Amino acid sequence: MNIETSTMRRKLGNSNLMLSPLGLGCWQFSGGKGLTGKFWPVLPKQDILNIVQTSLAGGINWFDTAEIYGGGESEQVLAAALKAVNSPLAKEAHIATKWWPAFRTASSIGSTIGVRLQMLDHRTIHLHQVHQPFSFSSATSEMNEMAKLVKQGKIENVGVSNFSAAKMREADQALKEHGLRLVSNQVKYSLLDRRIEQNGVLDTAKELGVAIIAYSPLEQGLLSGKFHRNEALVKAIKGPRKFSSGFRASGLQKSLPLIEVLENIAAKHGATPTQVALNWMIHSHGQTVFAIPGATKVKHAEENVSAMKLDLNRSEIEGISAASWDVLK
Repeated sequence: MNIETSTMRRKLGNSNLMLSPLGLGCWQFSGGKGLTGKFWPVLPKQDILNIVQTSLAGGINWFDTAEIYGGGESEQVLAAALKAVNSPLAKEAHIATKWWPAFRTASSIGSTIGVRLQMLDHRTIHLHQVHQPFSFSSATSEMNEMAKLVKQGKIENVGVSNFSAAKMREADQALKEHGLRLVSNQVKYSLLDRRIEQNGVLDTAKELGVAIIAYSPLEQGLLSGKFHRNEALVKAIKGPRKFSSGFRASGLQKSLPLIEVLENIAAKHGATPTQVALNWMIHSHGQTVFAIPGATKVKHAEENVSAMKLDLNRSEIEGISAASWDVLK
């Protein structure tokens, strides 16, 4: 690992994990399987390998997947790609996955961990997360089960996803009873969705030392600006994205002023709006926020890794933030 790469590491919340501020979200590796897999096109195995390899080479050292992503398909494909890369970077890569709680009880966390490990080719699960807050069990019960897995050496750290401020406090308190702490809360967060700054989630995360992991940081590509500049791309959208209000003509018109700010700053840095949006995300709140953009093409992975290397000044970060709030009014 070179010096430039080593400086792109920060502590993930209440853990000892030193991670790149951007990880690679792997939902798109679902292979078209299950309801969630239909969101993305089926990617060729070689493309996935190239995306993973490009991410690793560019300094990304962790990958976020989940049980629900194709019923384990994403986990399997990710593990296979890391094995095929066969480099020290791949061997040292960190894995975050998630347990799906809907229509289950907390006991399912322990009874399904063997499947998670099998799908991941018995790689270490550095972060195991409760995917969402709705199940037949309380957050306290879920954290008690997660704590058992930590003590058994089957996982290293515990996180949650889509938890409210109150649920985060409950989860952290339950883990404290076992000598552990809540490490992260994975939530939807972008320049076009800043609810966590208003509903107490971000403030509570900072207070508790919990990392925020932002998913959909580019609003399914909306913040790239390409859909604002090319109507044909909007018409070509397939899957659930095409029903999003942000991709309608009125939605594109509303967010255009923010896109123009991103484009202007990108031009000054020889970058893209995507890279500027991601860099804002990982620097606007100190080192609290991490993000997990996906990649369906190698060029997306290249953009992701370059985004970490941008050096936006405080004035630019504040200007982007102000333009974002203007759009969200």
